[in-house]
Amino acid sequence: ENRLRCGLIAGAVFGAVVAILGGVLIPVGDSIIEGTVKKEAVIEPGTAAYDNWASAEAVVYRQFWLFDVKNPLEVLNNGTKPVVTERGPYTYRTRYLPKENITAHSNHTIAFVLPAGAIFEPSLSVGPEEDQVTSLNLAVAGAYSLVPKGLHSLLEGLIRSSNSSLFQRRTIKEILWGYPDPILKRTVGVFVPYNGTYDGYYNVYTGKDDISKVGLIDRWQDYWNNTYCDMINGTDASSFPPFLDKKKPLYFFSSDICRSVSATFEKSKDLKGIEVYRYVLPTLTLASPKENPDNQCFCTDPVVTKDCALAGVLDVSSCRDGAPIYISLPHFLHGSAYLIEDVLGLNPSEEHHATYLDVEPTTGFTLGFAKRLQVNMMYGPSNVITVLKKVKDYTIFPVVWLNETAVVDDKTADMFKKELIYPIQLLHVIQQALLGVGLAIFFLCLIAYCVVRRKENNGKLV
Repeated sequence: ENRLRCGLIAGAVFGAVVAILGGVLIPVGDSIIEGTVKKEAVIEPGTAAYDNWASAEAVVYRQFWLFDVKNPLEVLNNGTKPVVTERGPYTYRTRYLPKENITAHSNHTIAFVLPAGAIFEPSLSVGPEEDQVTSLNLAVAGAYSLVPKGLHSLLEGLIRSSNSSLFQRRTIKEILWGYPDPILKRTVGVFVPYNGTYDGYYNVYTGKDDISKVGLIDRWQDYWNNTYCDMINGTDASSFPPFLDKKKPLYFFSSDICRSVSATFEKSKDLKGIEVYRYVLPTLTLASPKENPDNQCFCTDPVVTKDCALAGVLDVSSCRDGAPIYISLPHFLHGSAYLIEDVLGLNPSEEHHATYLDVEPTTGFTLGFAKRLQVNMMYGPSNVITVLKKVKDYTIFPVVWLNETAVVDDKTADMFKKELIYPIQLLHVIQQALLGVGLAIFFLCLIAYCVVRRKENNGKLV
């Protein structure tokens, strides 16, 4: 009986030791994971982050939907509201060229430029690039704002002599990538120039000295002539500092709109067996300054924006050489009601038109995203320009909306799970198993010991 008691005590001690080992492994294991992730998240040659950052292996597509005007003559002759339908998607592969001029600096930053390129993908498109749509005449809309009103009579002469109008029939390829314009005598297009150009110069932190700064943009360019609006907050959205806190927003910079924005946590979801956090743009991102005072410095034209009361669009003319370009979410999602009242046929939808990011919370790597934007141009009334004489008010007209999207491929997802997710899960299983088994042995031996002692005591009483 003494041996039995000793054995039970030894078993309880062993169980306690195993449980303690499991408990100790939790912070130790978490520390090992944290150290490994911090090391691999630094943007320097030899790390997983650098390999992901420097390569162009991820397949990124840009889908375009163009707005086809159904009643151009009624708009010109009677001042009728334009009616549009969207045509698309016309899909191109982009971001297939790796970063260039990568230069590391002594202050733990690294500089680069991002070459631009687009390759048409017929199998992912509704038709060829030669499909035609009736769209806004980019030169007329652009010249309306760029040419001083005192010279509008000269502009009227150019429009007449070139037989141009407010709307034009063009191919998808021409509208997106350019065509020789008879008014301006140069190439005009929504994304002119594009192929052979560069996005940047960027300078970002490597995270070598402070992992919480990894990927944050240190320097780009200034366009808004305002300290607050020219602030570059966050990363380029391809990755974020590791160990995300879903209660805190993510900040990223978009060169398409020449400003930084935030994204807030919406939900956790499974992406090819990997848990990711989905972040979305809050509705206040493009709210009017009256709703979101932080947007005041982005309001550059109080006349067109009705004394800065316009919501849902951003005037980016200051970073587009003065052209009257307005960026919005597709179909003016979250925009002022009159935007979809002035141009008929638009149907904003959160499901189809909202931007989102799917970010793996431990590493901060973005594994999927959909960046959805709409390019609009502005035109207004004129007593001089014939094609604008029936226009009643300033109109922000949708030309094209795009969905730039990518999702981690199966090979990368499997590698990600093998090298990060599975080891973490295995470590957690071992921790929980040791803790659970140890506590079970401890309590079973303790209960058995108490039962044996009670039997002994009862025997002595008898």
